[in-house]
Amino acid sequence: MALTHFDKDGHAHMVDVSDKAVTDRIAMAEARVVMRAETLALVTEGRAKKGDVLGVARLAGIMAAKRTADLIPLCHPLPITRVAVDLVADPGLPGVRIEATVKTSGQTGVEMEALTAASVAALTVYDMLKAAEKSMRIEGLRVILKDGGKSGRYEAE
Repeated sequence: MALTHFDKDGHAHMVDVSDKAVTDRIAMAEARVVMRAETLALVTEGRAKKGDVLGVARLAGIMAAKRTADLIPLCHPLPITRVAVDLVADPGLPGVRIEATVKTSGQTGVEMEALTAASVAALTVYDMLKAAEKSMRIEGLRVILKDGGKSGRYEAE
């Protein structure tokens, strides 16, 4: 399979999507921040020194999705029609599970926007809790759903 972000000479370039049809597109990505139960309790009990950890991380993820083209060199700026970032405290990890959903009607997909939203939300959780625990781990960042466009639907197992 040819990599679309390289020209015939192997140089990186932005893919020309001008001939692609405008279709409804969606992508979902997930990540998790694994921490000690005591650190998660700061979140669930509202005792984190920097404030509402999940609320701030949600906003950071939404803002990041909108700025993806500024961060990833070959991404197209897209007219995003929806961004949702859900963060759930999970005592079973223990930690926070993050799911980001991004939608658009356009000529290219929003996988990178969903991944960016999930990763920045995870980084924000880390930032807000690092004073309590520097050993937290960000894990499992991946696309779990992509639909729309020529390549069709993808769902992670």
